[in-house]
Amino acid sequence: MVNLYEDIRTKKHYNKFEIGGLLFAEYTCPIETKSLGIWTHTDYLVHVVSGKKTWHTANGSWIAEAGQTLFFKKGAAFVEQFFDAEFCLLLFFIPDDFVRDIVKEFAGELSRSSLPVHPQESAIRVNPDAALSIYFQSMLAYFSGVEKPSETLLKLKLKELIVSILVSRSNPALSSYFRSFASSDAPALSEIMEANFRYNLSLENFAELCHRSLSSFKRDFVKHYQESPGKWLQKKRLEYAAMLLRSGDLSISQIVFESGFKDLSHFCRAFKDKFGVSPTQFRAKSVAESEPVKQ
Repeated sequence: MVNLYEDIRTKKHYNKFEIGGLLFAEYTCPIETKSLGIWTHTDYLVHVVSGKKTWHTANGSWIAEAGQTLFFKKGAAFVEQFFDAEFCLLLFFIPDDFVRDIVKEFAGELSRSSLPVHPQESAIRVNPDAALSIYFQSMLAYFSGVEKPSETLLKLKLKELIVSILVSRSNPALSSYFRSFASSDAPALSEIMEANFRYNLSLENFAELCHRSLSSFKRDFVKHYQESPGKWLQKKRLEYAAMLLRSGDLSISQIVFESGFKDLSHFCRAFKDKFGVSPTQFRAKSVAESEPVKQ
């Protein structure tokens, strides 16, 4: 899977602005690219300028068309391209620390009225309002301009985006999510793992998603789950594969992919070790058990 943040940061052909850990980009997708697996250790917000795209996450699919905006939590997804229009979006990577500092700065000015608990889904749809519409128009002008904006101005522009959402009556769920950063210095390990276990990511990738060193990630993981991340991941992926075998008509190869395994042979060996039968035999047995008994 492609680390979207690093891919955009390191490749010269992207129209982008980078200041420290802050990254803004005008992203165009080659029309021949049908689907792309991506992940990023940073939350990001996308505003679609033209075209349409679908993000397939662990807990749902999200479609965004021209003029629409989505916020994605750090993690993985498969992004599907539509071929009927050229695709362009504005992409804003939003580091936790940046949001946390803003929330603390404006804590005394933010409304203390109750907000909904932020959703556990991988994405939050951003509802349009006048302030956000003007904001995206101004950013398009910067990307189209000849001169690069100053670093000070770009930092202020990202701060403007965060504050606009924090005070927006149209986006209480995302405002609640941002405000939750003030009470935690690192992402919730269990939330990250439950949302992303079925993607073929390495332990190093998961540690980065959880904003921990590999050693800290392993230590915190064992403390929370009472087993190693490697064992837990294989168990969760096999359980998910078994569910797909029982409930769907995906091919074995598709299930290998959907469950996060590297290859078919490794999957089949691990599956038989856990369930005592091959995936094909498991499916046949499940089908037989689900058929009504003839009188």
